[in-house]
Amino acid sequence: MKYLCLIYDDEKNWVNLPQAEMDKVFAEHEAFSQGIRATGQYVAGEALHPSTTATTVRVRNGKTTTTDGPFAETKEQLGGFYIIEAPDLNDALQIAARLPEARTGSIEVRPVMDFSQP
Repeated sequence: MKYLCLIYDDEKNWVNLPQAEMDKVFAEHEAFSQGIRATGQYVAGEALHPSTTATTVRVRNGKTTTTDGPFAETKEQLGGFYIIEAPDLNDALQIAARLPEARTGSIEVRPVMDFSQP
């Protein structure tokens, strides 16, 4: 089954993070990605630009409106994601716990619906 791992962290922490620490986190992500690729659990993953680059779209009564920024103000912002293969939620949670942001932010794990199955 596929699971989406949404990575949330406080973007403000990245602004003042020394380059050596940032490099360490990126290296952890690279090691994580290589590890789940080697086991066949990797499906996709990407980092996102800061939430200040987001645009929220709403359609109400046939009228489209856009708002700069994310949908809601939060302490943690969506910074990236992985889609992984795991036999069950417990295994997916164990994989997500290995992400570096699990120590400083949070990882939301959700099953992906498979509409190709009857």
